[in-house]
Amino acid sequence: MLMKICFPFIAFVFLLSSCKNNSSTEKDILVEMNGKTLSKSEVTEVVPKGISFEDSLLFAESYIRKWIKDELVYNVALKNLGDDAAEIDRLVDAYRRSLIRYRYQERLVTERLSVNIQESDKLTYFEENQDRFKLDNAIVKGLFLKIPVEAPGLSDVKKWYKSNNVESLEKIEKYSIQNASIYEYFYDRWIRFDDIIVNIPVTVSNVNTFLKSNKLVEVSDSSFCYLLNIEEYMLSGQVAPYDYAEPRIVEMLTNQKRKEFVEEIENELYKDAVRNGDVKFLSNRNER
Repeated sequence: MLMKICFPFIAFVFLLSSCKNNSSTEKDILVEMNGKTLSKSEVTEVVPKGISFEDSLLFAESYIRKWIKDELVYNVALKNLGDDAAEIDRLVDAYRRSLIRYRYQERLVTERLSVNIQESDKLTYFEENQDRFKLDNAIVKGLFLKIPVEAPGLSDVKKWYKSNNVESLEKIEKYSIQNASIYEYFYDRWIRFDDIIVNIPVTVSNVNTFLKSNKLVEVSDSSFCYLLNIEEYMLSGQVAPYDYAEPRIVEMLTNQKRKEFVEEIENELYKDAVRNGDVKFLSNRNER
């Protein structure tokens, strides 16, 4: 019963006093427990704006109750964990140090590292690391259309999609603006075959076999007609074409440059610290 009376009272006092803009730090405190405090200003920051007085009261009550429970559980856990608590402190400190180092390194990379990958470097890396660029999935170039079966002129589209000449493509593009549910033009780029075939109601048990025997795919159901022209394909296990692999090459070379840059900074700091006497090696002294 005490909890049910106490929490709404504290929350109510919080809402009333928060309207007075009291600047006193001591008067700002709502709850104190085990040396830690929760203030009105802290609760005010988390109460959603624009809600009613009643909803604010409920939210404040819930927040204060949760804060107290969290503190109670934390203190009980701290007393009972024993050596585990020391290990947690060690892990937290290690994470903090790692995070600070990472943030600083990222700032240095942003401010001082100019990542300009030359085309010749990309080509050389690609040629020397072919095994890294083998395809996990088949990729294709071509055209895909999904058109309602009731759409006008569908028989014409079934003729146009079989050709990739400029005239046919222009007709398809104009037609698709008003009639196609999906119009995917990818004659000029490689995309994963899985990303296309998932849109077509057809079962493909073996992708490599399917691609070798199906240049044109035409499937219909009760609602749509699906048209796919596969102009080019490459099978899983083959080395990816350079233009498909290029973004990954850039990423790899950029990461390599970043790593080398960070190592260079670390080595410079190490040499400067040793040269300036900031680092003292005590092994010889301990042996005496």
